[in-house]
Amino acid sequence: MLMNIILYLLQLIQQLYQQNCFLINFICKYLPLKQWAFDDSHSPKYQKFKIDQLPLILNVEPWNYLDYIAYLEWRYKNQFKPIKPIRRRSECDIDENCKCPRCNAPSIYLYKNNGSKGQLMCKVCSTKFSPEESRHSSLKLRCPHCMHTLVPKKSRKHFIVHKCVNPKCPYYLKNLKKVDKADLKEDYGKNKYKLHYIYREFTLDFFRMDLNSLPKNASSLRFSKFDSNVMGLCLTMHVNLGMSLRKTKYALKELYNINISHQQVANYCKTAAVCIKPFVDHYDYNAGKVYTADETYIKIRGIKTFVWFIMDAASRSIIGYRISSERDVGACILAMRMAFRHFKKLPKNFRFIADGYSAYVLAAQQFLREYGNDFKFNITQVIGLTNDDEVSKEFRPYKQMIERLNRTYKASYRPTNGFDNIDGANYELALWVTYYNFLRPHKHNNYKVLNDIEMLHGADNMPGKWQLLIFLGQQTILNLQNGEAANCS
Repeated sequence: MLMNIILYLLQLIQQLYQQNCFLINFICKYLPLKQWAFDDSHSPKYQKFKIDQLPLILNVEPWNYLDYIAYLEWRYKNQFKPIKPIRRRSECDIDENCKCPRCNAPSIYLYKNNGSKGQLMCKVCSTKFSPEESRHSSLKLRCPHCMHTLVPKKSRKHFIVHKCVNPKCPYYLKNLKKVDKADLKEDYGKNKYKLHYIYREFTLDFFRMDLNSLPKNASSLRFSKFDSNVMGLCLTMHVNLGMSLRKTKYALKELYNINISHQQVANYCKTAAVCIKPFVDHYDYNAGKVYTADETYIKIRGIKTFVWFIMDAASRSIIGYRISSERDVGACILAMRMAFRHFKKLPKNFRFIADGYSAYVLAAQQFLREYGNDFKFNITQVIGLTNDDEVSKEFRPYKQMIERLNRTYKASYRPTNGFDNIDGANYELALWVTYYNFLRPHKHNNYKVLNDIEMLHGADNMPGKWQLLIFLGQQTILNLQNGEAANCS
């Protein structure tokens, strides 16, 4: 009796399992579910905003012309006519250091193939090449989908665009099927879309650039007319209270009868930024596993200049920032390097949240290429202003954090009416990040500062705290010069 009941239950479980499989297949086929990915991202019109995977790199070792001649003698034996150096009837202007890029034959085996137009030909391997631009390089970039050699198409300021021009590439054919047939009937209709595989080869190494550059032409801390307390007052009014340079000058005159020029206030701010910036950049914020990033713009002499922010979502501290004249991937990489300064390896379940701008994805790809899997991470893109997809719905609060940070910074930037040069914008940003991370009380942190420094507890007022921060910055500079903080960069 007991065995019959067990057999009946097993049969019932199998029937229920088959019904569940049928229902799942039916739902997947006929019921529209809310997609995890953004709907428009599957459209070929948005293909141009996507970053393709890294290419395959083929290292081709050049031949040795002596070995090649010996091989020809062995292969063809008596039929082979020995290859001898060229007997020139007139003086030749081919450089003696010029060699064949394919078999490494010296200049005595090279002759001009098309007269004075610049093309040379090797007598050993019959390779035609130009001394200035040779297509026979040792390193070749190949398409990861069809193994076709990439062709350099465009040269930009910081990178070269390589393209796979193979018309039978599966990646190209797959994208071509998504294109609207009406566009295919038009002349150059395919040019509206990004169909071929594209790779950007950067000519500048953004991973070797110095992150500790400081503004120039800063004045010294030797006070002749005023003292350090006046400098602290200038920083408090200009940075904390958001007053312009001229309003700061007016306030000091009316409140403390200190007759100081607005240019001297600017000099004090620049000097303070030079001292404090190393401490702010090398401070260990104990950042978490979720970062959020965004960019905004300011005006320098009426021209748009971009400010990049990277924030730790847990502590809300600014851990990476950068000012750039262009909205390019170079500044994004430098800001990420500043944010990852204390990491030898990214933590598990690391997440980087940004908008749909392709520079973040391209920067993440460059980190993978430079450091390998230790810095492999994906960009979670929150696209648009409304929650049209599940990704935006879940990660919209993180994007709102960085947007509020942008608004807070722009509120302090407006009294300046723009900057005169990028150095002024840099030192103003360094001072504002110092104020935001160490001096500003935050509502979400119960009106306390984000990063509590024990030394600042000894200061009774805000000018005293600025003086202590300058002292901490000087100590950081000394440690950097002695190599004690070298591991931070």
